[in-house]
Amino acid sequence: MVTSAHEGMHRIFQERPEILAPVFGVLGVPLSAKATVDAVTTDVTEARPLERRVDTVLRVGPSDGEDFLLAIESQSGKVAGKERSWAYYVAFLQAKYGLPVLLLVVCQDRVTAKWAAGPFDCGTRGWTAQRTHPLVVGPENLPVITDARTAAKNLALAVLSALAHARSADSDAILKALTTALHETRTTDPETADYFYDFLEISLGNSPAGKKLKEIMSFVNYFPGRGTVRETAYLEGKAEGKAEGKAEGEAKGILYVLEVRGIPVPDSVRERITTCTDLGRLDAWLERSRTVARAEDLFVEDPEVPGTGPGRA
Repeated sequence: MVTSAHEGMHRIFQERPEILAPVFGVLGVPLSAKATVDAVTTDVTEARPLERRVDTVLRVGPSDGEDFLLAIESQSGKVAGKERSWAYYVAFLQAKYGLPVLLLVVCQDRVTAKWAAGPFDCGTRGWTAQRTHPLVVGPENLPVITDARTAAKNLALAVLSALAHARSADSDAILKALTTALHETRTTDPETADYFYDFLEISLGNSPAGKKLKEIMSFVNYFPGRGTVRETAYLEGKAEGKAEGKAEGEAKGILYVLEVRGIPVPDSVRERITTCTDLGRLDAWLERSRTVARAEDLFVEDPEVPGTGPGRA
């Protein structure tokens, strides 16, 4: 199953391909800064019942050489037989598109990175028929960036570095520097800053680094359906609760979540929410506000209230 962290790790290459230049620089592989990057279908299945899908495939067009394909895989641990899938990806993509193929594996720990580097040989009796030699980025070769000014100069590399070093002793310092840089970037390029905020939180998830990120970040744009910081702050009743009272803070949190999800809130529903002082009920409404289809559905599990049972408005 593809996790949100796994998805986030390779989405960054599709949506922010400028990260490729510094990553290739770390690997010692030359790539012109003006290279064009286009997404290629990731389906490498030839016939059923085979099911093979590489995370991301990009067609890179360097200004100083021939085009090539870059297949990108996110690997959180060693998986038996994975090297055979990688060999298949490379061979299939080369045959289908008639272009050279490079394989980049992104790892978050040294053990996985060391294994993923291969090389992986296919052959017998002293003869190698095919060799798969992935490019690998991870804690060993991605820099530790703990200075906000340095992070601001290359946000994409700083973000990827934060992920690679999420389990290291430097993680807190990296996150502080990066969030400072992102906060400053929001004044000039809010779209980029918001994208990386979202990407970081999805990718770090509930790990210790993810929890630290939530401590550092207190206010960012909301990204619907992804449980990001701003949503979490409101759902916990913290953002407003500290200053204006727990009940009022949670009521505002409910209305806020409904608003950003684009769900209309009738006056009767708004009044019922804002006048409620039952913290247990407010907590339940907060939780439901993340998934309900209508504002009235907040109350469907309150059987003691007339007219709000299942199937009723």
